[in-house]
Amino acid sequence: MATYREIHGKAIKTVTTNPTDTAAEGQIWFNSTDGNFKSVVSLEAWSATSNTNTAKQRSGGCGTQTAGLNCGGFDAPPGTAAHNGTEEYNGLGWETGGTLNTARGNTKLVGTQTAAVFFGQGGGGQSQSGVTEEYNGTAWTTVNPMANAINYRSGCGIETALIATGGNVPGTNRSNLNEAYDGTNWSTGGALPQKQSSQGQAGTQTAAINSFGYTNNPVPGSSGDALNAISLEYDGSSWTAGPNGNGVVELTGYAMGSGTQTDAIFAGAPSTNSCKYDGTSFTVGPALAIAQDSASHGSTSASATWIAKGSPVPSVGNRVQEFNRGINVITAAAWASGGTVPQIIRGGASGGTQTAAWLTGGLQYPGDTKNKTWTYDGSSWSSAEDLPNNYFIGGGVGPATAGLAWDGIGSYGPGTANYEWDGSNWTAGGAIPAIGPGGSQGSTGAGVGQTAAVAMGGVGDPPPAQSTRMIAYDGSSWSSDESMPVGVSGCAADGPNTAIWIAGGYSSPDSTSTASKEYDGSSWTTTGNLVNPTPQGLQFQGWGPQTSAIIAGGNPSADTASQQYNGTAWATAASLSTGRDNHAYCSKTAGTQQGFIAGGYSGTANTGATEEWNPETSATNVKTLTQA
Repeated sequence: MATYREIHGKAIKTVTTNPTDTAAEGQIWFNSTDGNFKSVVSLEAWSATSNTNTAKQRSGGCGTQTAGLNCGGFDAPPGTAAHNGTEEYNGLGWETGGTLNTARGNTKLVGTQTAAVFFGQGGGGQSQSGVTEEYNGTAWTTVNPMANAINYRSGCGIETALIATGGNVPGTNRSNLNEAYDGTNWSTGGALPQKQSSQGQAGTQTAAINSFGYTNNPVPGSSGDALNAISLEYDGSSWTAGPNGNGVVELTGYAMGSGTQTDAIFAGAPSTNSCKYDGTSFTVGPALAIAQDSASHGSTSASATWIAKGSPVPSVGNRVQEFNRGINVITAAAWASGGTVPQIIRGGASGGTQTAAWLTGGLQYPGDTKNKTWTYDGSSWSSAEDLPNNYFIGGGVGPATAGLAWDGIGSYGPGTANYEWDGSNWTAGGAIPAIGPGGSQGSTGAGVGQTAAVAMGGVGDPPPAQSTRMIAYDGSSWSSDESMPVGVSGCAADGPNTAIWIAGGYSSPDSTSTASKEYDGSSWTTTGNLVNPTPQGLQFQGWGPQTSAIIAGGNPSADTASQQYNGTAWATAASLSTGRDNHAYCSKTAGTQQGFIAGGYSGTANTGATEEWNPETSATNVKTLTQA
């Protein structure tokens, strides 16, 4: 009998930890630690991810899961107004891009995030048009139009070599037109053998696959919405009929297509259906996480693609889903419910990690004591020693056994007190210098703990303009003031002393800031703006390192919004379940994006709810082999 090595070219190895590299796919090994035979199995699945910033339908999409682009589309209800906005995807969330010169929908977007072509127009009160624009990653430029006024087109390729297929033209409804674009001019390509529109398409200018959508056959020129009964392959000059994709899984019009002529995936129906094509035949694809149709799409890869927006709006109008095929199980970033704080709380200070944290002060109900302390173990809150004094809005940093809380000590007012936490007890530390005659409040904290903390900004009492100060604590006293580029209070901030970031808050004069800045230990650099106007100062929080930060909550209206930072740009993130403001406090200086929000004002009442943030993870799909 042949051995496993003779059949597969690999021996069954004994290991103590499971391999995680791609070469492990299909390999069998014995894990001596748990006494089981195991293997890595490839899987494919759709998963919901960070929604776009705006809800639109029949927009255009292209690019990859880490560099996507979406633009145009219509407002709700369908057809009320065309959209000229652009949103860019960085793998974490969406940020605003350049504005289209012509607002429109029912169009097609082809290319990459920095080299894209948007062509066609129609619907929503618009007549058909051949208007074409190119995107360079920053701005849109109107270029030579298509030869035909048309909408509901399909297309594939790159900015300098693409095809635009089918669509609706004035007078004759659906068309069999096919045009090629070389980066400058449009020319006539091989005509389709049937009139059709809204079909899914994937591949290149010389090797394309086209399927699904609507056709006028068997009555050419009619307006009947018959589902496309065949697929078509293109070789750069002519189309050849292939199998019927709708005979495998029904996908109605406005289907998306992604991949190549020999490895494609299609989706887009008021269902969770998807369909795969291997160059010869169609097979049922994995179900979407959520039903979505009329969605735009991204990648030219059938192993890692995405779809966005769709109809009806607004229920799925900004929805985004990703498809992944490989040996890794990807879990999207999300908020999850945590333990409830024993007393409803607004304000306070905190530090630590998601599984080992402290929280003190704030407005605490009932009783409004403002000096209670609690510790968190990742599942529940426990009472700890009271602060020696009342504390409302101030700064705080440090791990579970070396915390620091300063500023804002007093009856609703500011102060100069400073307290150190050792995990069990509070002791007085060196007083923080006052900004104004009555002390200071609203400074934000960074650093790594009691012996290396940083307080930034704040306002005095009575309030002057926001302060530019930045002072450090060494475990016994605060340093002389250094200057930030601009006065600010109530901003979000985190990071060690040589890699700090700040974002939002109030900036002098009293205006809401959208800016973020980084500090390297000696100087400040202005970085990307927040996606949305920041919540009001003192009323939202953030944490994480400079390359992986997050902010959440705030005013107005007890915001549920979250935003993530990758060291370059801010993008949208998953929303909180409970919107909140007024220092819904979080873990700080943990060196990770994993953290939590606790307490705050929900818009109608104060809350003690805790929500834990877990960033996206990827793990090898290791399976234990059992005998059947």
